[in-house]
This record gives sequence, C-alpha cells and structure tokens, in this order.
Amino acid sequence: MNAAARRKALRLSQQTGELARAAPQVVAHRVARLALAGHRPSQRDRREFQLMGAEKLAAFGEAWQAMALQLLQAQSQLAASMWQGGWGGAGAQPWARRPAPNPWQPWAAAWQSAALDVLNQGIAPVRRRASANARRLGRQHSR
Repeated sequence: MNAAARRKALRLSQQTGELARAAPQVVAHRVARLALAGHRPSQRDRREFQLMGAEKLAAFGEAWQAMALQLLQAQSQLAASMWQGGWGGAGAQPWARRPAPNPWQPWAAAWQSAALDVLNQGIAPVRRRASANARRLGRQHSR
C-alpha cells in the first residue's frame, strides 16, 4: 500500500471511529426521549422525531450521491489510464523483453485507492450528521 492509500485508509478509519462513537450516543438519547415522551409526545419531541427520520434520509441520500459521483470519476480516470498505458499495467508494453513481476499491481493499487475514495465519500455525510447530532443532543441533555 502506497503512502496515499495509507492516508486514505487512515482517514476512513478515523471517520468510522467518529461514527462509531457518535451513533450510540444519538440512539441512546433518542430512545430515552421516545420512552419518556410516552403516547402523547410534546411539540418539541414531535419535531425531534420528525427530524430524526428526515436527517437519515438526507444523510444516506448525500452518501449515495457522493459515492456515485466518486465512482464515476474513478472509473473514467482508470479507463483513461488503461487506454493510455496499455492493458498490461504501467510500463508493461507488448514489446518489452522483460515482463513486470506482477503486471496487475499498478491496476490493483489504483482500484484500491479508488475504492478508498468512494468509501470516504460515502461515510462522510453520515458521520457529519451523527457527530453534529451527538453534540447537539449532548448540549440539550446537559441543560
């Protein structure tokens, strides 16, 4: 794994960790709020419950859109590099006398990097919303 891929993997693990910390806090707060609201929630509770559903739809919609756009960009970049560099990997031209040890290694690294980009783009909106909700709900709880 090259340095750029390691940075992307580190970023993905950081975002995953942030999401893993924020999501249980938000779920715990909202489940407690649902239980305390009972069968006649207040206007404030109803707003929070409606926001809960709307935010999930928005976050996952943003995530899917970001992943689709990143995947489209990656596919076009990889296709262009394959077209320019030949199908056997970077530097593996048909007339080369000595074949590369693993002619697919450059393509595997490129696909790995592209996959990390797609995953980073997809988790970012969900993590952003969950972290913001954990901060907001934590402030409300401390009041």
